[in-house]
Amino acid sequence: MGKIQVLSDVLASQVAAGEVVERPASVVKELIENSLDAGATQIAVLARRGGTALLRIVDNGVGMHRDDALMSLERHATSKLRTSADLATILTKGFRGEALPSIASVSKFTLATREHAALTGTRVTVEGGIVLEVSDDGDAPGTSIEVRQLFYNVPARRKFLRAEDTEFSHIEQQVRVQALAHPEVGFSLTRDDRLLFHLPPGESLLGRISGLTGQELADRLLPVPRTTSGPITVSGYLGEAGLWRSNRALQFTFLNRRPVESIAFSQALRAGYGEALPRGQSPVTFLLIEIDPSEVDVNVHPAKREVRFRSSLAVQSALTEIIAATLRAGRPSLSPAPRPSPGSPPPTPVPRWTPPIIQPPLIPAHETRALRHDWADPPSPVETSPEAPPGPELLHPEAGPLKAAESAPSPPAPPATAPAFHPIGLLGTAYLILESPEGLVLLDHRAAWERILYEESKARSATQPVASQALLAPLTIALSPREFDFLKPQLPALRRLGLGLEEFGQNTVLIDSLPAFLRADGEIPALLSALLDDLRHASDRTPQRQLGDAAIAAAVARQSARRQPPATMENASALVTRLMSCEMPYCRPDGSPTIIQFSWQELARKFGRA
Repeated sequence: MGKIQVLSDVLASQVAAGEVVERPASVVKELIENSLDAGATQIAVLARRGGTALLRIVDNGVGMHRDDALMSLERHATSKLRTSADLATILTKGFRGEALPSIASVSKFTLATREHAALTGTRVTVEGGIVLEVSDDGDAPGTSIEVRQLFYNVPARRKFLRAEDTEFSHIEQQVRVQALAHPEVGFSLTRDDRLLFHLPPGESLLGRISGLTGQELADRLLPVPRTTSGPITVSGYLGEAGLWRSNRALQFTFLNRRPVESIAFSQALRAGYGEALPRGQSPVTFLLIEIDPSEVDVNVHPAKREVRFRSSLAVQSALTEIIAATLRAGRPSLSPAPRPSPGSPPPTPVPRWTPPIIQPPLIPAHETRALRHDWADPPSPVETSPEAPPGPELLHPEAGPLKAAESAPSPPAPPATAPAFHPIGLLGTAYLILESPEGLVLLDHRAAWERILYEESKARSATQPVASQALLAPLTIALSPREFDFLKPQLPALRRLGLGLEEFGQNTVLIDSLPAFLRADGEIPALLSALLDDLRHASDRTPQRQLGDAAIAAAVARQSARRQPPATMENASALVTRLMSCEMPYCRPDGSPTIIQFSWQELARKFGRA
């Protein structure tokens, strides 16, 4: 008997499912795309147990006849391609004809559909790729699909699924992405029995952005007027200079209304923002990019996440110029408000949070040379009495008083056995050069601050709340359901560390104060986003949903250690003294070093003297 055999239809569909259906979110993506291609104006998504127990997607699209409903479950069956020429001009979302049979082969699947003019619809029940029943159905016009017990018959795939919270976060992200790409379509998302959001149809893109990310962020977006440059036409919104995030969660680029990833887009965003985007940060973008379908290949990835352009450099160059021009133009000036008519009371202004004044750098560029000259003076030994901790950094000139103690307690005196480190200079902007009896020492000043602030805030929170600085006006920040669910158990520990965080409605928190040592730099939403990233990274290393005070204190300290290097020898000496007063001065809370020492013997070997 020959060794080569043709796969059965069921097994072939299960193999295809390995490419198309990676996790529950993949099912949601494929089914939403089918609903959009069917002309739906309302799409409702329900997920239970992270999508593994049940996924239900209901739309009001055109629906299907019984024959089409059955044919849609056959592999390579599609209504969107007829000839090979059609493949070069694809505008629909789904076109491979693999999604429904692949999903049905690894789940208990039910399809209910009805055309608008039909009196009855069709219900098809499939289990593991085998059609069990076909019957009449009386549901509303449109299509409803239920996917139960995903991967029930492929246990090897099911065991690789993550926790329910993680899987649902991917589902939520898929729905958000599609809702942003199609603001004219209404979307709702329900997790178990909790409605997370309901977005009405017919919204503008800015209204949809506001509904999903909050009005505060929407107010800081720059409109990109519909502009054609080279092969592309671009519209949408960009975050103004100074608005960025530590991840790409708010970086959306849509090509012909399809969310895609492209190196050309990423490089164009980085080049367009230029120096306005710090290294390691990602811009906030909501860009709708249009291109002739013949100029792009959307058939290069099984899940249609990546695309390939006929002229990638032309696309990148055009997008770069549009982004740069938008940032140069800035926010359009607003026309002055009309004067109130005589006798009518003036309108009452609505209190709004205003960004705090950013403190200038401690070392201006033109003073760097003079500072280095001052550092060259003979060093004096570090005094044993520590410098008094600096006062709280004001978040605004008129900010309110400290919520807790007005003055923080001085750190403990360094132990008698602490080595004598003498600052002798600066190395770049990150390191202090120290001399010790054992040799040369390099100190990372930000790592030192991280250790200092971690131990001080942790010690204070054990006995009393950390001193915090009130904001001029409370600030509300809308979070994604995933972020809100993660943050909620951590609120008590964050409040003990001086962050005035409270729940404020659905998926929203209110911030009224920050720790005195935490620098906001006018970017409290970005600071909270970076803090959440740190906390999520810490939670990956522990099975507990609620993090301990130490992990949260470490994350807060990491965000607060963004400081300029000491400006004078006295400041450097004070920093070294405070660091050596810590219980564990030689490492950051995550275990990486704060100082590195090169012994006299090592230096001698380097110079060939040993």
